[in-house]
Amino acid sequence: MALNSNASARVKISVIAGAFSIWTLAVAALVGSQTISPIPDSHAALHPSSPDTIAPAGTARGLPDFSVLVEQQGPTVVNISTVRKARSSNIQLPGQPGDPFYEFFRQFQPQQPEAQPTSAIGSGFIVSSDGYILTNAHVVADATEVTVKLTDKREFKARVIGTDRRTDIALLKVDANSLPAVRIGSPATLKAGEWVAAIGSPFGLENTVTAGIVSAKSRSLPDGTYVPFIQTDVAINPGNSGGPLFNLNGEVVGINSQIYSRSGGYMGLSFSIPIDVAMNIKDQLQKYGKASHGRIGVAIQPITRDLAESFGLSKAQGALVASVEPASPAEKAGIQTGDIVLAVNGKAVEESADLPRIVGDMRPGVSATFRIWRKGASHDMSVSIGEIPSDKIASAAEIKTSSSGGKLGLAVRPLSREERESLKSDGLVVEGANGPAAAAGIKEGDVILALNGESIKGVQQLRKLVDNAKGKVALLVQRENTRIYIPINLG
Repeated sequence: MALNSNASARVKISVIAGAFSIWTLAVAALVGSQTISPIPDSHAALHPSSPDTIAPAGTARGLPDFSVLVEQQGPTVVNISTVRKARSSNIQLPGQPGDPFYEFFRQFQPQQPEAQPTSAIGSGFIVSSDGYILTNAHVVADATEVTVKLTDKREFKARVIGTDRRTDIALLKVDANSLPAVRIGSPATLKAGEWVAAIGSPFGLENTVTAGIVSAKSRSLPDGTYVPFIQTDVAINPGNSGGPLFNLNGEVVGINSQIYSRSGGYMGLSFSIPIDVAMNIKDQLQKYGKASHGRIGVAIQPITRDLAESFGLSKAQGALVASVEPASPAEKAGIQTGDIVLAVNGKAVEESADLPRIVGDMRPGVSATFRIWRKGASHDMSVSIGEIPSDKIASAAEIKTSSSGGKLGLAVRPLSREERESLKSDGLVVEGANGPAAAAGIKEGDVILALNGESIKGVQQLRKLVDNAKGKVALLVQRENTRIYIPINLG
Protein backbone atom coordinates (compact mmCIF):
# COMPACT_ATOMS: atom_id res chain seq x y z
CA MET A 1 0.00 0.00 0.00
CA ALA A 2 1.36 3.38 -0.92
CA LEU A 3 1.05 6.50 1.17
CA ASN A 4 -2.49 7.80 1.26
CA SER A 5 -4.01 11.15 2.23
CA ASN A 6 -7.63 11.82 3.22
CA ALA A 7 -9.19 14.29 0.82
CA SER A 8 -12.89 14.93 1.09
CA ALA A 9 -13.99 16.93 -1.90
CA ARG A 10 -17.17 17.95 -3.58
CA VAL A 11 -15.99 19.52 -6.81
CA LYS A 12 -13.72 18.12 -9.46
CA ILE A 13 -10.60 18.94 -11.33
CA SER A 14 -10.73 17.90 -14.97
CA VAL A 15 -7.64 16.78 -16.81
CA ILE A 16 -7.05 19.02 -19.78
CA ALA A 17 -5.92 16.48 -22.34
CA GLY A 18 -7.11 17.27 -25.82
CA ALA A 19 -8.55 13.80 -25.75
CA PHE A 20 -11.87 12.03 -25.98
CA SER A 21 -11.91 10.64 -22.44
CA ILE A 22 -11.20 13.04 -19.59
CA TRP A 23 -10.70 12.09 -15.96
CA THR A 24 -11.66 14.28 -13.01
CA LEU A 25 -10.34 14.99 -9.54
CA ALA A 26 -12.04 16.41 -6.46
CA VAL A 27 -10.88 19.66 -4.87
CA ALA A 28 -11.19 19.74 -1.10
CA ALA A 29 -10.68 23.47 -0.76
CA LEU A 30 -13.85 24.36 -2.69
CA VAL A 31 -17.29 23.86 -1.16
CA GLY A 32 -20.85 23.74 -2.43
CA SER A 33 -22.66 21.39 -4.75
CA GLN A 34 -21.37 21.68 -8.33
CA THR A 35 -22.30 20.12 -11.62
CA ILE A 36 -19.32 18.93 -13.63
CA SER A 37 -19.44 18.46 -17.39
CA PRO A 38 -16.78 16.57 -19.34
CA ILE A 39 -14.16 18.77 -20.99
CA PRO A 40 -14.89 18.84 -24.74
CA ASP A 41 -12.30 17.32 -27.04
CA SER A 42 -9.83 19.44 -28.96
CA HIS A 43 -11.81 19.13 -32.19
CA ALA A 44 -14.99 20.61 -30.71
CA ALA A 45 -16.49 23.76 -32.21
CA LEU A 46 -15.18 26.98 -30.73
CA HIS A 47 -17.54 29.02 -28.61
CA PRO A 48 -17.59 32.80 -28.08
CA SER A 49 -15.00 33.80 -25.55
CA SER A 50 -15.76 35.16 -22.12
CA PRO A 51 -15.97 38.97 -21.84
CA ASP A 52 -13.48 38.76 -18.98
CA THR A 53 -10.41 38.69 -21.21
CA ILE A 54 -6.93 40.03 -20.52
CA ALA A 55 -6.07 43.27 -22.30
CA PRO A 56 -3.35 43.06 -24.95
CA ALA A 57 0.07 43.06 -23.32
CA GLY A 58 1.62 46.50 -23.05
CA THR A 59 -1.58 48.51 -23.62
CA ALA A 60 -1.90 49.44 -19.97
CA ARG A 61 0.77 50.83 -17.69
CA GLY A 62 2.38 48.16 -15.53
CA LEU A 63 1.29 45.17 -17.62
CA PRO A 64 4.10 42.99 -18.99
CA ASP A 65 4.80 42.54 -22.69
CA PHE A 66 5.17 38.85 -23.59
CA SER A 67 6.05 39.39 -27.25
CA VAL A 68 9.80 38.85 -26.81
CA LEU A 69 9.19 35.73 -24.72
CA VAL A 70 6.88 34.29 -27.38
CA GLU A 71 9.27 35.14 -30.19
CA GLN A 72 12.17 33.43 -28.43
CA GLN A 73 10.42 30.48 -26.81
CA GLY A 74 7.51 29.82 -29.15
CA PRO A 75 9.57 27.51 -31.41
CA THR A 76 10.38 25.26 -28.43
CA VAL A 77 6.69 24.36 -28.01
CA VAL A 78 5.28 21.50 -30.08
CA ASN A 79 1.87 20.20 -31.04
CA ILE A 80 1.32 16.52 -30.21
CA SER A 81 -1.29 14.40 -31.96
CA THR A 82 -1.94 10.76 -31.11
CA VAL A 83 -3.84 7.81 -32.48
CA ARG A 84 -5.28 5.53 -29.83
CA LYS A 85 -6.11 1.91 -30.29
CA ALA A 86 -9.75 0.95 -30.74
CA ARG A 87 -11.39 -0.65 -27.74
CA SER A 88 -13.56 -3.65 -28.48
CA SER A 89 -16.86 -3.88 -26.63
CA ASN A 90 -17.23 -7.62 -27.22
CA ILE A 91 -17.87 -9.71 -24.12
CA GLN A 92 -14.98 -11.97 -23.12
CA LEU A 93 -16.07 -15.55 -23.74
CA PRO A 94 -14.95 -18.46 -21.54
CA GLY A 95 -12.30 -20.80 -22.90
CA GLN A 96 -10.43 -20.64 -26.19
CA PRO A 97 -11.62 -20.88 -29.81
CA GLY A 98 -12.43 -24.51 -30.55
CA ASP A 99 -13.43 -25.34 -26.98
CA PRO A 100 -17.07 -26.59 -26.68
CA PHE A 101 -17.92 -23.92 -24.07
CA TYR A 102 -16.41 -21.16 -26.21
CA GLU A 103 -18.27 -22.24 -29.36
CA PHE A 104 -21.54 -22.63 -27.42
CA PHE A 105 -21.47 -19.11 -25.98
CA ARG A 106 -20.15 -17.52 -29.17
CA GLN A 107 -23.41 -18.16 -31.02
CA PHE A 108 -25.24 -15.96 -28.50
CA GLN A 109 -22.75 -13.09 -28.60
CA PRO A 110 -24.21 -10.06 -30.43
CA GLN A 111 -22.20 -8.78 -33.37
CA GLN A 112 -20.51 -5.48 -32.60
CA PRO A 113 -19.48 -2.91 -35.20
CA GLU A 114 -15.73 -2.74 -35.68
CA ALA A 115 -14.26 -0.20 -33.26
CA GLN A 116 -12.41 2.69 -34.87
CA PRO A 117 -9.17 4.18 -33.56
CA THR A 118 -9.53 7.59 -31.90
CA SER A 119 -7.29 10.64 -32.07
CA ALA A 120 -6.33 13.32 -29.60
CA ILE A 121 -4.28 16.50 -29.44
CA GLY A 122 -2.02 17.93 -26.76
CA SER A 123 1.10 20.01 -26.31
CA GLY A 124 4.71 19.51 -25.32
CA PHE A 125 8.08 21.26 -25.32
CA ILE A 126 11.63 20.43 -26.35
CA VAL A 127 14.01 19.98 -23.41
CA SER A 128 17.15 19.11 -25.36
CA SER A 129 18.33 19.91 -28.87
CA ASP A 130 18.71 16.22 -29.75
CA GLY A 131 14.95 15.64 -29.72
CA TYR A 132 13.76 14.89 -26.17
CA ILE A 133 10.29 16.31 -25.45
CA LEU A 134 8.27 16.55 -22.24
CA THR A 135 4.49 16.31 -22.08
CA ASN A 136 1.77 14.85 -19.85
CA ALA A 137 1.39 11.11 -19.47
CA HIS A 138 -2.34 11.37 -20.14
CA VAL A 139 -1.63 13.01 -23.51
CA VAL A 140 0.02 9.84 -24.84
CA ALA A 141 -1.84 7.24 -22.76
CA ASP A 142 -2.82 4.18 -24.86
CA ALA A 143 -1.37 5.79 -27.98
CA THR A 144 -0.32 3.55 -30.85
CA GLU A 145 1.09 6.45 -32.83
CA VAL A 146 2.47 9.81 -31.69
CA THR A 147 3.20 12.69 -34.08
CA VAL A 148 5.07 15.85 -33.10
CA LYS A 149 4.66 19.02 -35.14
CA LEU A 150 7.04 21.99 -34.82
CA THR A 151 6.24 25.63 -35.47
CA ASP A 152 8.21 25.45 -38.74
CA LYS A 153 5.67 22.81 -39.91
CA ARG A 154 8.10 19.90 -39.70
CA GLU A 155 6.51 16.69 -38.42
CA PHE A 156 8.16 13.72 -36.71
CA LYS A 157 6.97 10.34 -35.50
CA ALA A 158 7.84 10.20 -31.80
CA ARG A 159 8.81 7.31 -29.55
CA VAL A 160 7.48 7.27 -26.00
CA ILE A 161 10.57 6.68 -23.89
CA GLY A 162 8.47 6.24 -20.78
CA THR A 163 5.61 7.58 -18.71
CA ASP A 164 4.96 8.11 -15.02
CA ARG A 165 1.27 8.11 -14.17
CA ARG A 166 1.79 9.28 -10.60
CA THR A 167 3.27 12.60 -11.67
CA ASP A 168 1.55 12.66 -15.11
CA ILE A 169 4.87 13.05 -16.94
CA ALA A 170 5.87 11.48 -20.26
CA LEU A 171 9.16 11.68 -22.15
CA LEU A 172 9.16 11.50 -25.97
CA LYS A 173 12.02 11.28 -28.47
CA VAL A 174 12.10 12.36 -32.10
CA ASP A 175 14.95 11.70 -34.53
CA ALA A 176 16.19 15.25 -35.05
CA ASN A 177 19.10 17.46 -34.04
CA SER A 178 19.78 21.16 -33.48
CA LEU A 179 16.23 21.74 -32.23
CA PRO A 180 15.39 24.84 -30.18
CA ALA A 181 15.19 23.89 -26.50
CA VAL A 182 13.62 25.62 -23.50
CA ARG A 183 15.50 27.11 -20.59
CA ILE A 184 14.63 25.54 -17.23
CA GLY A 185 13.65 27.84 -14.37
CA SER A 186 13.18 27.38 -10.62
CA PRO A 187 9.63 26.97 -9.27
CA ALA A 188 11.03 27.63 -5.78
CA THR A 189 11.50 31.32 -6.67
CA LEU A 190 7.93 31.75 -7.90
CA LYS A 191 5.67 33.96 -5.80
CA ALA A 192 1.91 34.21 -5.65
CA GLY A 193 0.87 37.17 -7.80
CA GLU A 194 3.78 36.78 -10.23
CA TRP A 195 3.03 36.94 -13.96
CA VAL A 196 3.32 33.74 -15.99
CA ALA A 197 2.44 32.70 -19.54
CA ALA A 198 1.42 29.44 -21.20
CA ILE A 199 1.96 28.36 -24.81
CA GLY A 200 0.10 25.37 -26.21
CA SER A 201 -2.54 24.06 -28.62
CA PRO A 202 -5.98 24.61 -27.05
CA PHE A 203 -8.63 23.00 -29.27
CA GLY A 204 -5.83 22.27 -31.73
CA LEU A 205 -4.97 25.96 -32.28
CA GLU A 206 -1.17 25.70 -32.37
CA ASN A 207 1.19 28.05 -30.52
CA THR A 208 -1.57 29.87 -28.66
CA VAL A 209 -0.34 32.21 -25.90
CA THR A 210 -2.27 32.96 -22.70
CA ALA A 211 -1.12 34.81 -19.59
CA GLY A 212 -2.07 35.29 -15.95
CA ILE A 213 -0.62 35.17 -12.46
CA VAL A 214 0.43 32.55 -9.97
CA SER A 215 -2.55 32.03 -7.65
CA ALA A 216 -0.92 29.65 -5.16
CA LYS A 217 1.94 27.17 -4.79
CA SER A 218 2.25 23.64 -3.41
CA ARG A 219 -1.42 23.01 -3.99
CA SER A 220 -2.51 19.49 -3.03
CA LEU A 221 -5.08 17.76 -5.22
CA PRO A 222 -6.77 14.41 -4.64
CA ASP A 223 -4.91 11.64 -6.50
CA GLY A 224 -2.13 14.17 -7.12
CA THR A 225 -0.30 13.11 -3.97
CA TYR A 226 3.19 13.30 -5.43
CA VAL A 227 2.87 16.72 -7.05
CA PRO A 228 2.86 20.12 -5.30
CA PHE A 229 0.88 21.86 -8.06
CA ILE A 230 1.33 25.49 -9.10
CA GLN A 231 -2.13 27.07 -9.27
CA THR A 232 -2.61 29.90 -11.79
CA ASP A 233 -5.42 31.81 -13.46
CA VAL A 234 -3.83 31.36 -16.91
CA ALA A 235 -6.46 30.39 -19.49
CA ILE A 236 -5.93 26.67 -20.10
CA ASN A 237 -8.23 24.52 -22.25
CA PRO A 238 -8.30 21.05 -23.86
CA GLY A 239 -5.17 20.71 -25.98
CA ASN A 240 -3.00 22.77 -23.59
CA SER A 241 -2.06 19.59 -21.69
CA GLY A 242 1.68 19.06 -21.58
CA GLY A 243 2.53 22.61 -22.65
CA PRO A 244 5.01 24.82 -20.77
CA LEU A 245 4.32 27.51 -18.18
CA PHE A 246 6.89 30.34 -18.50
CA ASN A 247 8.00 33.02 -16.05
CA LEU A 248 8.84 36.53 -17.26
CA ASN A 249 12.46 35.51 -17.82
CA GLY A 250 11.32 33.08 -20.50
CA GLU A 251 12.13 30.05 -18.33
CA VAL A 252 9.86 27.03 -17.98
CA VAL A 253 8.62 26.70 -14.41
CA GLY A 254 5.80 24.20 -14.91
CA ILE A 255 3.87 21.83 -17.17
CA ASN A 256 0.18 22.64 -17.64
CA SER A 257 -1.76 19.60 -16.55
CA GLN A 258 -5.22 20.12 -15.05
CA ILE A 259 -8.09 22.57 -14.71
CA TYR A 260 -11.14 23.00 -12.53
CA SER A 261 -14.18 23.31 -14.74
CA ARG A 262 -17.98 23.04 -14.58
CA SER A 263 -18.40 23.50 -18.32
CA GLY A 264 -15.43 21.65 -19.78
CA GLY A 265 -13.53 24.89 -20.47
CA TYR A 266 -11.46 27.44 -18.62
CA MET A 267 -12.93 28.60 -15.30
CA GLY A 268 -9.99 30.52 -13.81
CA LEU A 269 -8.34 27.63 -11.94
CA SER A 270 -5.43 25.94 -13.70
CA PHE A 271 -2.79 23.63 -12.26
CA SER A 272 0.77 23.01 -13.42
CA ILE A 273 3.38 20.42 -12.44
CA PRO A 274 6.53 22.17 -11.14
CA ILE A 275 9.35 21.76 -13.65
CA ASP A 276 11.80 20.46 -11.04
CA VAL A 277 9.44 17.54 -10.36
CA ALA A 278 9.12 16.95 -14.11
CA MET A 279 12.88 17.08 -14.77
CA ASN A 280 13.56 14.57 -12.00
CA ILE A 281 11.11 12.16 -13.66
CA LYS A 282 12.55 12.98 -17.10
CA ASP A 283 16.06 12.02 -15.96
CA GLN A 284 14.80 8.70 -14.58
CA LEU A 285 12.79 7.89 -17.70
CA GLN A 286 15.72 8.74 -19.94
CA LYS A 287 18.17 6.64 -17.94
CA TYR A 288 16.05 3.71 -16.80
CA GLY A 289 12.89 3.80 -18.94
CA LYS A 290 10.82 4.11 -15.77
CA ALA A 291 10.48 6.33 -12.71
CA SER A 292 10.85 5.00 -9.17
CA HIS A 293 8.92 6.34 -6.19
CA GLY A 294 9.68 5.58 -2.58
CA ARG A 295 7.12 4.14 -0.20
CA ILE A 296 6.97 3.14 3.45
CA GLY A 297 3.54 1.49 3.49
CA VAL A 298 1.31 3.65 5.68
CA ALA A 299 -2.05 5.34 5.34
CA ILE A 300 -2.08 8.86 6.76
CA GLN A 301 -4.51 11.63 7.60
CA PRO A 302 -4.19 15.35 8.36
CA ILE A 303 -3.69 16.70 11.87
CA THR A 304 -6.48 19.01 12.98
CA ARG A 305 -6.29 21.32 15.99
CA ASP A 306 -8.41 18.91 18.00
CA LEU A 307 -6.19 15.96 17.06
CA ALA A 308 -3.04 17.95 17.83
CA GLU A 309 -4.41 18.78 21.27
CA SER A 310 -5.41 15.19 21.95
CA PHE A 311 -1.93 13.93 21.02
CA GLY A 312 -0.18 16.63 23.05
CA LEU A 313 1.22 18.60 20.10
CA SER A 314 1.66 22.33 20.50
CA LYS A 315 0.38 22.99 16.95
CA ALA A 316 -1.41 21.17 14.15
CA GLN A 317 1.42 19.76 12.02
CA GLY A 318 2.67 16.45 10.68
CA ALA A 319 1.04 13.36 9.22
CA LEU A 320 -0.99 11.05 11.45
CA VAL A 321 -0.44 7.34 10.72
CA ALA A 322 -3.90 5.78 10.41
CA SER A 323 -2.69 2.29 9.51
CA VAL A 324 0.53 0.41 8.78
CA GLU A 325 0.79 -2.18 6.03
CA PRO A 326 2.00 -5.59 7.29
CA ALA A 327 5.63 -6.41 6.41
CA SER A 328 6.08 -2.89 5.00
CA PRO A 329 9.21 -0.76 5.53
CA ALA A 330 7.28 1.26 8.12
CA GLU A 331 6.31 -1.81 10.15
CA LYS A 332 9.85 -3.20 9.95
CA ALA A 333 11.16 0.13 11.27
CA GLY A 334 8.72 0.10 14.19
CA ILE A 335 6.26 2.81 13.08
CA GLN A 336 2.85 2.26 14.64
CA THR A 337 -0.72 3.36 14.13
CA GLY A 338 -1.19 6.64 16.01
CA ASP A 339 2.35 7.86 15.39
CA ILE A 340 2.71 11.35 13.91
CA VAL A 341 5.50 11.93 11.40
CA LEU A 342 6.97 15.37 12.07
CA ALA A 343 10.02 15.35 9.77
CA VAL A 344 12.05 13.21 7.37
CA ASN A 345 15.82 13.73 7.24
CA GLY A 346 15.31 17.04 8.97
CA LYS A 347 12.72 18.27 6.48
CA ALA A 348 9.55 19.30 8.30
CA VAL A 349 6.25 17.67 7.45
CA GLU A 350 3.95 20.64 7.89
CA GLU A 351 0.94 19.10 6.16
CA SER A 352 0.04 15.44 5.74
CA ALA A 353 0.43 15.80 1.95
CA ASP A 354 4.11 16.68 2.44
CA LEU A 355 4.97 13.14 3.55
CA PRO A 356 4.07 11.30 0.31
CA ARG A 357 5.98 13.92 -1.70
CA ILE A 358 9.10 13.67 0.45
CA VAL A 359 9.11 9.87 0.51
CA GLY A 360 8.06 9.59 -3.14
CA ASP A 361 11.09 11.64 -4.22
CA MET A 362 13.49 9.33 -2.39
CA ARG A 363 15.31 6.50 -4.13
CA PRO A 364 14.16 3.05 -3.01
CA GLY A 365 16.71 1.31 -0.82
CA VAL A 366 18.06 4.39 0.95
CA SER A 367 17.69 4.88 4.69
CA ALA A 368 15.94 7.93 6.07
CA THR A 369 15.57 9.34 9.55
CA PHE A 370 11.94 9.86 10.57
CA ARG A 371 11.08 12.07 13.52
CA ILE A 372 8.03 10.49 15.13
CA TRP A 373 5.72 11.93 17.82
CA ARG A 374 4.52 9.15 20.13
CA LYS A 375 3.01 9.33 23.62
CA GLY A 376 3.86 12.97 24.12
CA ALA A 377 7.50 12.81 23.01
CA SER A 378 9.49 12.80 19.77
CA HIS A 379 11.66 9.90 18.66
CA ASP A 380 13.99 9.37 15.70
CA MET A 381 13.68 6.20 13.66
CA SER A 382 15.66 4.86 10.71
CA VAL A 383 13.44 3.63 7.88
CA SER A 384 14.62 1.82 4.75
CA ILE A 385 12.59 3.25 1.87
CA GLY A 386 10.68 0.73 -0.26
CA GLU A 387 9.51 1.07 -3.85
CA ILE A 388 6.09 1.53 -5.34
CA PRO A 389 5.57 -1.02 -8.16
CA SER A 390 6.34 0.65 -11.48
CA ASP A 391 3.75 1.62 -14.04
CA LYS A 392 3.78 -0.04 -17.40
CA ILE A 393 6.32 1.61 -19.64
CA ALA A 394 4.32 3.02 -22.49
CA SER A 395 4.93 2.70 -26.20
CA ALA A 396 8.71 2.54 -25.85
CA ALA A 397 8.33 -0.63 -23.80
CA GLU A 398 5.79 -2.23 -26.08
CA ILE A 399 7.12 -4.76 -28.53
CA LYS A 400 4.34 -4.57 -31.05
CA THR A 401 3.18 -6.78 -33.88
CA SER A 402 4.28 -5.66 -37.29
CA SER A 403 3.08 -6.65 -40.76
CA SER A 404 6.68 -6.70 -41.92
CA GLY A 405 8.52 -8.26 -39.01
CA GLY A 406 6.17 -10.24 -36.77
CA LYS A 407 7.34 -9.09 -33.35
CA LEU A 408 6.35 -10.58 -30.01
CA GLY A 409 3.30 -8.42 -29.35
CA LEU A 410 3.99 -7.66 -25.68
CA ALA A 411 3.63 -4.72 -23.31
CA VAL A 412 6.01 -5.15 -20.40
CA ARG A 413 7.50 -3.36 -17.41
CA PRO A 414 10.59 -3.97 -15.25
CA LEU A 415 10.28 -5.78 -11.95
CA SER A 416 10.12 -3.66 -8.81
CA ARG A 417 12.84 -4.16 -6.22
CA GLU A 418 10.46 -6.18 -4.04
CA GLU A 419 9.48 -8.36 -7.01
CA ARG A 420 13.14 -8.97 -7.88
CA GLU A 421 13.87 -9.96 -4.29
CA SER A 422 10.88 -12.31 -4.23
CA LEU A 423 11.84 -14.01 -7.51
CA LYS A 424 15.58 -13.77 -6.86
CA SER A 425 15.91 -12.88 -10.51
CA ASP A 426 15.70 -10.07 -13.03
CA GLY A 427 12.94 -10.02 -15.61
CA LEU A 428 10.01 -8.19 -17.17
CA VAL A 429 6.38 -8.35 -16.10
CA VAL A 430 3.87 -8.86 -18.92
CA GLU A 431 1.23 -6.10 -18.85
CA GLY A 432 -0.53 -7.19 -22.04
CA ALA A 433 -0.14 -9.66 -24.89
CA ASN A 434 -1.37 -9.86 -28.45
CA GLY A 435 -0.23 -11.29 -31.78
CA PRO A 436 2.36 -14.11 -31.64
CA ALA A 437 2.82 -13.87 -27.86
CA ALA A 438 -0.89 -14.21 -27.14
CA ALA A 439 -1.21 -17.04 -29.66
CA ALA A 440 1.60 -18.88 -27.88
CA GLY A 441 -0.16 -18.55 -24.53
CA ILE A 442 1.72 -15.68 -22.88
CA LYS A 443 -0.57 -14.10 -20.27
CA GLU A 444 -0.73 -10.86 -18.32
CA GLY A 445 1.20 -11.29 -15.08
CA ASP A 446 3.77 -13.69 -16.54
CA VAL A 447 7.38 -12.74 -15.85
CA ILE A 448 9.80 -13.07 -18.78
CA LEU A 449 13.13 -14.32 -17.42
CA ALA A 450 15.09 -15.25 -20.55
CA LEU A 451 14.95 -15.44 -24.35
CA ASN A 452 16.79 -18.31 -26.05
CA GLY A 453 18.77 -18.86 -22.87
CA GLU A 454 19.87 -15.22 -22.43
CA SER A 455 18.69 -13.64 -19.17
CA ILE A 456 16.47 -10.61 -19.63
CA LYS A 457 17.39 -7.56 -17.56
CA GLY A 458 15.63 -4.71 -19.37
CA VAL A 459 13.16 -3.63 -22.02
CA GLN A 460 15.72 -2.42 -24.54
CA GLN A 461 17.65 -5.69 -24.28
CA LEU A 462 14.50 -7.69 -25.03
CA ARG A 463 13.67 -5.43 -27.95
CA LYS A 464 17.16 -5.89 -29.43
CA LEU A 465 17.05 -9.67 -29.03
CA VAL A 466 13.64 -9.85 -30.70
CA ASP A 467 14.71 -7.56 -33.54
CA ASN A 468 17.69 -9.83 -34.26
CA ALA A 469 15.75 -13.09 -33.95
CA LYS A 470 14.22 -15.03 -36.82
CA GLY A 471 11.80 -17.94 -36.96
CA LYS A 472 11.01 -19.17 -33.46
CA VAL A 473 12.24 -18.04 -30.05
CA ALA A 474 11.89 -19.71 -26.66
CA LEU A 475 10.87 -17.56 -23.70
CA LEU A 476 11.54 -18.71 -20.15
CA VAL A 477 8.51 -17.53 -18.20
CA GLN A 478 7.70 -17.52 -14.49
CA ARG A 479 3.98 -18.16 -13.98
CA GLU A 480 2.97 -18.17 -10.34
CA ASN A 481 5.34 -20.73 -8.76
CA THR A 482 6.32 -22.48 -11.99
CA ARG A 483 8.93 -21.74 -14.63
CA ILE A 484 8.18 -22.90 -18.17
CA TYR A 485 9.62 -22.43 -21.64
CA ILE A 486 7.16 -21.16 -24.24
CA PRO A 487 8.05 -21.26 -27.95
CA ILE A 488 6.88 -18.31 -30.07
CA ASN A 489 6.76 -18.19 -33.84
CA LEU A 490 7.91 -14.77 -35.06
CA GLY A 491 6.68 -15.44 -38.58
